[in-house]
Amino acid sequence: MLIAFAWGLVSTSSLVVGALIALRWRISHRRLGLIMAFGAGVLIGAVAYELVQEAFELAGGAGIASGLIAGGLTFTFGNALLQRPQTAHAAGADATTEASHASVAGAPTLPSGRSTAVAIAVVFGAVLDGIPESTVLGLTLLDGQGVSIAMLAAVFVSNLPEAAAATSGLIEGGWSPFRVLRMWTVVALACSVAAALGYGVLGEASDGVVAFVQAFAAGAILTMLADTMMPEAYRDGGTYTGITTTLGFGLAFVLAELE
Repeated sequence: MLIAFAWGLVSTSSLVVGALIALRWRISHRRLGLIMAFGAGVLIGAVAYELVQEAFELAGGAGIASGLIAGGLTFTFGNALLQRPQTAHAAGADATTEASHASVAGAPTLPSGRSTAVAIAVVFGAVLDGIPESTVLGLTLLDGQGVSIAMLAAVFVSNLPEAAAATSGLIEGGWSPFRVLRMWTVVALACSVAAALGYGVLGEASDGVVAFVQAFAAGAILTMLADTMMPEAYRDGGTYTGITTTLGFGLAFVLAELE
């Protein structure tokens, strides 16, 4: 279990790395949008090749539909509850900054309320997909051939833009750097524990249960992408958002095939 925890920590350490990058260098909204687009592409590839496909091969379709729906609904309702405190503040911020957006050419600034709302949604999505992903990562050690490099790389790479994007939004919303880093550290440790549990506890679980866990992660990721990352990526990234997303998907495909 200790080895599984260590591999989980390696894969999720990119959450802290992404946060540090965003804290060290100010990232323009256009670049941030493209970073989010690339991360979205990687996550779509991870869903297709590392989660849903493997779940189907493992259980022949059992648990996939219910897992996808459960993951999607969990994100939808959980995110709605988390966003309630932000709604009034975001509305007020939109009203007070709309005029300045129109007058400043080139680089619009997100209203702090909207920035925080989007950031919290991305963080929640990172937790909902990170814990099942890490659990699955721990499960890959059970075959005795070592950790899945493709899964490890996909989780690590996709975490970077997620953390960078969310960190930028939280800082704009008034969070302190220490608070942001503490939050990402807790998320990374929670995911690492999930990797250990995946190895130590779910090793004896049925194929259907494992497939459900994989599909749950897939449903949470896809819902988060459609609700938060992709709309924001296009709004800020503009013309090159689509091709950047495609490049991210291509990287995920290459990683899966190299394994």
